This record gives sequence, structure tokens and C-alpha cells, in this order.
Amino acid sequence: MTINRLLIANRGEIAARIMKTAHALGVATVAVYSDPDAEAPYVTLADEAVRLPGAAPADTYLRGDLVLAAAAAAGADAVHPGYGFLSENAAFARACADAGLTFIGPAPGTIAAMGDKIAAKALMAEAGVPVLPSVSVTDGVDLTGAAHQIGFPLLVKAAFGGGGRGMRLVAGPAGLDEAVRAARGEAASAFGDGTVFLERFVTDPRHVEVQILGDTHGTVIHLFERECSIQRRYQKIVEESPSPAVDRALRAALTAAAVTAGRAVGYTGAGTVEFVLARDGSFFFLEMNTRLQVEHPVTEAITGLDLVELQLRIAEGEPLPPRMPEMSGHAIEARLYAEDVPAGFVPVTGTLHRFAIPETPGIRVDTGFRDGSVVSPHYDAMLAKVSAHGRTRADAARRLARALEQAEIHGVTTNRDLLVAILREPGFLAGATDTGYLTRHDPAALAASAAPGPAAVRAHALAAALARQARHRAEAAVLATLPSGWRNVFSAPQRVAYAAGEGQYAVAYRIRGDTVTAAVNGAPLEGHVREATPDRVDLEIDGTRRTYRVHQAGAGTYVDASDGSSALAEIPRFGDPEKHAPAGSLLAPMPGLVLRVLAEPGAVVRAGQPILVLEAMKMEQIVSAPADGVLAELRAKAGEQVSTGQVLAVLEAGG
Repeated sequence: MTINRLLIANRGEIAARIMKTAHALGVATVAVYSDPDAEAPYVTLADEAVRLPGAAPADTYLRGDLVLAAAAAAGADAVHPGYGFLSENAAFARACADAGLTFIGPAPGTIAAMGDKIAAKALMAEAGVPVLPSVSVTDGVDLTGAAHQIGFPLLVKAAFGGGGRGMRLVAGPAGLDEAVRAARGEAASAFGDGTVFLERFVTDPRHVEVQILGDTHGTVIHLFERECSIQRRYQKIVEESPSPAVDRALRAALTAAAVTAGRAVGYTGAGTVEFVLARDGSFFFLEMNTRLQVEHPVTEAITGLDLVELQLRIAEGEPLPPRMPEMSGHAIEARLYAEDVPAGFVPVTGTLHRFAIPETPGIRVDTGFRDGSVVSPHYDAMLAKVSAHGRTRADAARRLARALEQAEIHGVTTNRDLLVAILREPGFLAGATDTGYLTRHDPAALAASAAPGPAAVRAHALAAALARQARHRAEAAVLATLPSGWRNVFSAPQRVAYAAGEGQYAVAYRIRGDTVTAAVNGAPLEGHVREATPDRVDLEIDGTRRTYRVHQAGAGTYVDASDGSSALAEIPRFGDPEKHAPAGSLLAPMPGLVLRVLAEPGAVVRAGQPILVLEAMKMEQIVSAPADGVLAELRAKAGEQVSTGQVLAVLEAGG
């Protein structure tokens, strides 16, 4: 069977990545897109695109009937599901076959067997693959008895789905009932099935997975292991291959177990067998992902293979190559997210005024965004996967950190500083990576260590002021020949103030020739301006010369240089009193849907008491009372969509 026209039942970076390989093989592609994705780059990268009306995943990318109708309308003969959405939906894979379409993935029966994590564990145990003790949570189960049978701490996990959703860690009996309720609700929302189970929790293990491939001729092989231990909210943010903890003997055991797992279900296509690796070297089956993984680029880097190409060739009936390559070097991938790390990894939305990550030698960037793209509340907040390949692990880490540092990301808050800090942290470089890494290392402190310090931000504020002056001079309608910064009264400095993060930077400066004399928040700065244009300032301060790249977008000024990046907002001379929220206001930390309201106006509440629950990007966020008081006003109701900073409730002292 030959694939001629491939529909990609997905969006963003994975859709673009699949199209790249398909086009290289001479295969035409069809995209599907929701209304918020109408301007996304992948849509125009495809040969054709079909609209899925609506915004929410449940109305668009999770509608298998609409996807199949799009495939029929476009004349597609195959469907690639990517990852997420319908990629591990056995009913969809079966519907593709019924419609005469080749589904790029394993057989529906395999997906069904591995999609039910409870049944999958039983099947793996029968095949001889080590598994952790677990108990399914059914309506009649004695939760307390089951929990004590497994032992605390334990995990409550969604039986269907993954990505950290529908998962709760329970330290003791007191939090068990609420954890099960919350996990069930999140699992039902994310995967359409609220079934959960309890599983023994291995304290601070490593998360190690093995890439497998199976063809239609009965061959199942492995492509070595990846380590994905550094996680937040049970979601991976740094992945690498090979694992720094796996030696030759352990690799042989892990990969043999993974191949056994694949053979037990007659696996075809690309899949991943995930394990938890304990400190004593023992390992246990976690789950099998019957799809391409987000982190597949690191495997491609160390093997030189294109996993999407292999998926397509396997689907066409080709056997796997007789000899697979050996590992070459080391690869690390970082997931760049639009999120506020100090606020607890809260997803953020907004417009990417500029989005540029340099693809230098050894660097690969997979993204679904470009300048002007909008990060919406409807989908996952990942902006890009940035991966580096080097001769050694240290080479890859150093290369990746620099690429992230050099990136220009303007318009939304990201986890870039956290990623850079991790890649340079001594424990990480020594291979001390397990799932407790971000418990031992405070993420906010790590991110702050990689962010530009006060001295750098002061220099950025001065560079922004000089670029602002150059822009005004370039736009001047009269006396256009006067030099930038010229004033009748030289003793009176020019002034501008910026807000950056929680701080403010008041800049006062004078320019005479190429000399600038300035003070930022009273701290003196003196140097030479080699060049100042609206978008570039070549400035020497205290004998150190740097080029500052300056980008103006609305009221925001973005400065990128070798000493870091700053997002500055010019402070108007006169404030707007209408923008002040009432004292005691509880503000929405992110745009989202109000799922539940947990208190009524007039109620006496205590510090930390949950008031509302929001849902955004498939995650729940609790808005709690910051102090004891009385709930004077409730300005949001269940089912209402709210925006970042919107007043949800007003708390008054008392009670």
C-alpha cells in the first residue's frame, strides 16, 4: 500500500514536523484547523487545509467524525494522529480502517490494550515485565483498605490518558478522598473517562523510557532509552538520550523488557515503553504510549533516523532495516512553555510579538509559532521543543543553554530562565536527575538565578531609552537634522521610566556626542554610544561593550543582549485610576473557565480556603483566600470564561 495524501489529525509543531517528512517523501499533506488556529504556520505549510469549526478541543480536534469527513473531502488515503488528541483513541483508529484510511500507528486492539493502564499492567505482568502494585478504584472499592494495601505515599492515576493529567500524589489517608475526586474530574475532562487507580509511589525515581519500533512482519526492535525525569506537575520539561544513569548492563535489561512488552501486544509502528527506575537499579513498567512521543527528536539526534519516515514506511508494509544504527553522541531537549514559573507554572496567554530561536549547528527547533502568533487558552502552552546534539552530554547542555539564551521571545512570559538554569546547574551536569529534582531545587530560585540581575536590567533600561530617543528623532517632523538627544539646556536630563517584573527603573540621561551620562534609579552609568537606532544600540558601559537588540511592540519594549533579556513597559507620566481593582480583590491568575464556585457571598472564609476553581489548557487552578475575611463580592460564576487579572471576588477583613 502506498501513501499519497496524508491528513494530519493534529495541530501546531507536531503537525508541521510530520508535514516536513511527508513532503520530503513526496507525500501530499492535508491539515485540519480550529478557529483559533486559522493563522497558525502549519495550516499554510500543508498542501490543503480543512476547517473544524469551533475552538475547544472537544468541538474540533477530538471530533473523530469531523476529522474523517475532512479526510474524505480532501481525498486523503492515510491519517497521522501525531500525539495527544486522537492519537491513542482505539475507536478512532478503528473508524479510520472502516473508512478505508491507513492509520499511522499500531492496530486498534493494541491501542485499546495499552490505553487502559489497569489492563496494560496486568498484560505486562503476565509477559514477565516488572510492574508496581496497584488497585483499580471502582464504586464498591474500600479506598482506605486499598490504600493501606499499597502503602503511602501513593499515586492516584487516570486509567486512560497521560501527560500528568488526572494524577495526584497522596501522602497519607487524610487527602485520599479529595485526591480521587480531583483526579477523576480532571481525567474525565481531559480524556473523557474518569476511571482512576491507586499505584505504589516510588520516591524520587528516574523516569526512563525506551523507544520501540515494530513492523508488520513481526519484528520489534528498540532505539535505546531516553530519560525524562525533570518534570513539573508530572509533565516532562527536559528530556535526554542516553540516560546518564544507565550503563550497558542496565540498558540491555531495560531494552529487553521494552521489546518483550512490544512483542506481547504485536506492536507495529513507533511506540514508547515507560519505566520508573529506582535508586537500587530496579525498574518497573509505567505505561506504553502507542504513538510518537513529544521527545522523539533526541532519539533522532543520536541515531540519525527520522521516526516519522519510519512510521510511514512501516504503514506502507516495509520491513525494518536489517541493521539499526548505534548511538552517536548525546542529545538533550527542553520544552519551552508560555508559563509563569514563580507563580507555580501558571499557563499564560498573549501575542508573540517576536519569536526567534537560532538554529545554529547542533540545534533543532520544533515549533508551531512565529512572530504574531497568539498563545490561546484552548491548547497546551508549549511554544517549542529546542534540542541540542553534542559529542558529550556537557557539550549538548552547553549548546542548548546558549541557544535558549539567544532566543528572542517577546510578548509572553516563559520558562526559558528555568531551562537555562537547569542546564547549567552542577547537579544536573553531574547526572543527578530524578523526578524529585524540582523539589530539591526551587524552580523560582533557579529561574531567578538565570534571569538578568539588577545591573543588567538597568543597562537594558538605558538601552531602551536610547532606542526610544532614536525612534522619536527618526519620526521627527521638524528639525530632522538635529542629532539624537540634543537639548537646548544640556543640564536638564531626559527622563523615562519603565516597569520590569516587580520593579521600576527610572532613567535620566544626557547625550553629548557619543558620550552618555545617565542614572537609573539613582545608580550612575556612564559610557559611549557607538550606535543608537530604534532597534539596535551599540553601547559601552564601564569599559564593556554590548549590542542591545531593542524591539518595540505597543507599550512594551523588549531588550535582548549577551547579559540576558528584559521585558520593559514604559510607565505613563499620569496613571489611570480606572485600572485599580478594589482592595481585597482576588484576580484570575490566567484566562480560563470557571469550573466551580466553592463559597457564597457573605461567607466567612479562612486563609487558604478555596473560593473558585478555574480550568485552562486542561489543568485546574484553585483560587484561594489569601487571608481570613468575609467574601463581600463574588463576580464570577460557574461556566463563565474569565481573562487574566479579572476580578473574581472581593474579600473584606473581618469574620
